[in-house]
Amino acid sequence: MGARLPLWAVQQRDALSRLTVPQFTALCGLLVIVVGSVLLWMPWSHIQPVSYWQALFTATSAVTVTGLSIIDPGRDLTGLGQLTLMVLILVGGLGLMAISIYLQGFVQQGARLRRRVDSGEKILDQFGVGGVGRTFWHIAGVALGLMTAGALLLFLLGFAASETSLLRRLWFCLFHAASAYNNAGFSLWSDSLKGIAANIPAQLVVMGLIISGGLGYRVHAELWDCKNWFPLRWRRLDLQAKVVLLSSLLLILVGWFGLLLYESLNGAQVSFQNLSAAERFWGALFQSVAARTAGFQTVPLGLDHVSGASLVLLMLLMFIGASPGGTGGGLKTSTMAILLAATASTLRRREDVVLLSRTIDTKLVVQAAALVVSSLLFVSTMVLLIAVGSNQEFTFLESLFTCISAFATVGFDVGILEKLNFFGQLVLMVGMFVGRLGLLLLFSALVQPFPKTTLVRYPREQLTV
Repeated sequence: MGARLPLWAVQQRDALSRLTVPQFTALCGLLVIVVGSVLLWMPWSHIQPVSYWQALFTATSAVTVTGLSIIDPGRDLTGLGQLTLMVLILVGGLGLMAISIYLQGFVQQGARLRRRVDSGEKILDQFGVGGVGRTFWHIAGVALGLMTAGALLLFLLGFAASETSLLRRLWFCLFHAASAYNNAGFSLWSDSLKGIAANIPAQLVVMGLIISGGLGYRVHAELWDCKNWFPLRWRRLDLQAKVVLLSSLLLILVGWFGLLLYESLNGAQVSFQNLSAAERFWGALFQSVAARTAGFQTVPLGLDHVSGASLVLLMLLMFIGASPGGTGGGLKTSTMAILLAATASTLRRREDVVLLSRTIDTKLVVQAAALVVSSLLFVSTMVLLIAVGSNQEFTFLESLFTCISAFATVGFDVGILEKLNFFGQLVLMVGMFVGRLGLLLLFSALVQPFPKTTLVRYPREQLTV
């Protein structure tokens, strides 16, 4: 007979076994953030002095793949600290959901592991986080292959050519490839990616990594399954893949031409006036792609650099975000597609919500509406808290832009992050964590996610809309 566990260990195991999947996911996220902050706070991780608060904010931003930072990773962190930061990005972008599901399988009792894992995947799918795919290792393999290929392409295209050391240049390519694929937005340069504004091929590689990471593994798998049916590929794709691909393309094009139009009408302010026509053309495309929760910048943002209309457009792109199951945040493209389909069906007086010749379940429409409303309320609360608790005066547009950037895990900064006090930074940290895990999942972690079936039904009543 094996040794019996101590009483405290048995009690801890029993407590963990009673956790739901959403509760366990939130707990895993908090645990990774705490461990990562301690590692970044250790003396061997930084060159310049880094307080624990700065380490905690940076770890939260990394695990939530946001990119907002109150330190300069390239200047303040050692090589080991930068490696720790990249690992946190990988865990937050790829592994947080998958790891939490598989870990829960080892602590919950009373069911076979395979059944517990399958149940966890269905639960996460229900709350809009996206499934972990067929296997975690398959996801990791695809991601590793794309990030490695992206890093090699960046190296061949002269990315980080200013770095004299070959190993350092390779490290810069690998770090930024991982940051781009995971839609993290962290850069080892103080000015983000403004140094490659003239390197169009390198920008295309970074954009490709951002888009591929934001599409999600389910779309990757669907495209791979249809590889032998290229002439009929679109017809053979499922609805999820079609919605994600069409909405992603549409949002990128709207952001691209919208930025070009607004900045042209605005007389091409500081961000674009020093760029050539080609650089301005590709720079607008890059910022449109990066607004889909990546957060890299090739041109400076802010009211002193771009027009207010451009910031509003970027906020809309950030708020919608990436796709379910991807490495990015935001409301997700499928959520907005469902709401737009519901709006179109209402205007046409249809009883059913139809999207791409498919009827959408009413429960999904209600869930999408609840997600949008709750997200708007949460972001509004963030803006009010920053306005009340901050000693600095910011414009409403700047505060709203920064809060959406944090909640949608984008990482765009218009210059107010370094001016915020501890309370304002705390608000952004909470927003990043909530935005990454999802409001519906976190709410289900606080209350019973699956209420018991009841025979009680309330009388129906009509309201004027």
